[in-house]
Amino acid sequence: MTVDGGAQRPGGGFEAATGDGPPVTTAPQERAAEVRTAFEGLLQIRRLTHTGPGDPATTPAPWERSRPVRAVALALEAAPFAASAVDASGGRTATGYRVTPGEREGTVRVEWLGPHGGGAARQEERALTECAAALTPLGWEALLYRGPRRRRFLEVEPAS
Repeated sequence: MTVDGGAQRPGGGFEAATGDGPPVTTAPQERAAEVRTAFEGLLQIRRLTHTGPGDPATTPAPWERSRPVRAVALALEAAPFAASAVDASGGRTATGYRVTPGEREGTVRVEWLGPHGGGAARQEERALTECAAALTPLGWEALLYRGPRRRRFLEVEPAS
């Protein structure tokens, strides 16, 4: 299984689902526990590395800023939103979020994708608005845009 799909990394480390890998095959309760542990670890990193004023839980840590795709994917999976997934030929097999690098360094793009004809396009505005609402209190600025073929997406970056 690939790292991008939310699988265990070679050597045993956790990787959040980005929506570009195969479906997560871990039992739902086990996966939820893994995500919870990883997200609690991220919050601990924030507490330990926070140097400015305010609540460290609302400010992305340097680790997150250098790996925004992984950080945003973890935040969305912990929210808990479902990730999209693909089969071996690259066809979408599940509806959910997809996190990819953005056009500018330090940004990510979040899309709501699913199998052809599965209704993801009808769900995307509501789903992406909910994703933005989950990311904002964590210190991420998420702006909703309309792209090619009128499909919506979020552009996400650490809040200033």
